[in-house]
This record gives sequence, structure tokens and C-alpha cells, in this order.
Amino acid sequence: MVRTLHALIFAALALGSAAAVAEDKPVGFLCCNMRTDGSWISDINYDENGKQVIAVGTPVKVTGYGRNRVKIEVNGKSQAIGNDYSRDLSLEVFAKRYVVADDPKAKIAGYPKKIQDAIASARIVIGMTREQVLMSVGYPVSSENHNLDEKTWRFWLSSFAEFHVNFDDGGKVSGVEADMDTKSKVLMD
Repeated sequence: MVRTLHALIFAALALGSAAAVAEDKPVGFLCCNMRTDGSWISDINYDENGKQVIAVGTPVKVTGYGRNRVKIEVNGKSQAIGNDYSRDLSLEVFAKRYVVADDPKAKIAGYPKKIQDAIASARIVIGMTREQVLMSVGYPVSSENHNLDEKTWRFWLSSFAEFHVNFDDGGKVSGVEADMDTKSKVLMD
């Protein structure tokens, strides 16, 4: 009887643990345009070395966690989102930042055409909201942007191409600061 009771308790605990693990593996949509080399997506989101964009709203499933990475399945292919520069976030929080429950494409469809076009091309336009910037170019890395309410977010197109997105008091893009080459790749007229 005691063994049976212990076995039932162990089974219940095992099922509870399995359910908790399943909850930590979100299924949803990519929050934002992210660049991949085919197997690795870094949170810095560099636009270099032939990387391709995986579009905002692409269906994504978290399949597991590794050291500083969230393993995902995108279009039937395994990839990983590397927590390279946001390690102050737990992997579960990091995963939920990039894999969102609601399809962003539904919101994007309601935006003005100019903003839709900017998001589709992973660029920024003056007047975008913070949410629209996130959808377009991804999250700024948390190691450099501790608070998403700050007036300036720091991003990089490559290790030598930094740009800053400035927000006005209403939380809309008021400007982009960068060298001319970087600015021409980031800012859409």
C-alpha cells in the first residue's frame, strides 16, 4: 500500500514536472524580423555575411534550451536563437520575448502602408512606435538597453555599424543616429 502510494505520488510529480516543462516551451510566432545564417539567430541581429531575414509573424515552436540558446523549429527546420548579449534575462523570459502568442501580422495589417513597408523591409521610419520598431528590427540587446522605456535604443547592423533609435515623449521615433552608410540601410524615407 505504501509503495503504491509512493508510486502514485511520484507519477503525479512526474506529470506535474512534464507539464511545467511543456509550459516553458512556447509555441507561437516570431516577434520580429530576425536574421539567420541558416541555423543560428543572434539577439544582436547583425545584417552581414549573407544572413537571411526570417519575417515577423513566422510560426515558431520552442523545442528546448541549451547553454545561452533557445532551440526552435521554424518552417520545419531546427535553429537556435542565441542569447549572446541579453544574458541578464533568463532563457524562459528571453524565449517569450522572441516567440509571442499572438501573430504580429494581424497588428501590422492595421498600420499605415508606409509603416507596413518599413517593417517588411526591416527598416525604420520616423513616427514608428516602439512596438513597430521591435517588429521591424528586433529587440535591442538588454546588456546595452536595460530599460525599454529609455529615449534611445542602441542597435548594430554589424560589429562596426552602430545606430541609435531616438524616441520622443510620446514613444514614437523622432530620429535615427548613425554614420551615413548605416543610416541609409536602416532609415526609410
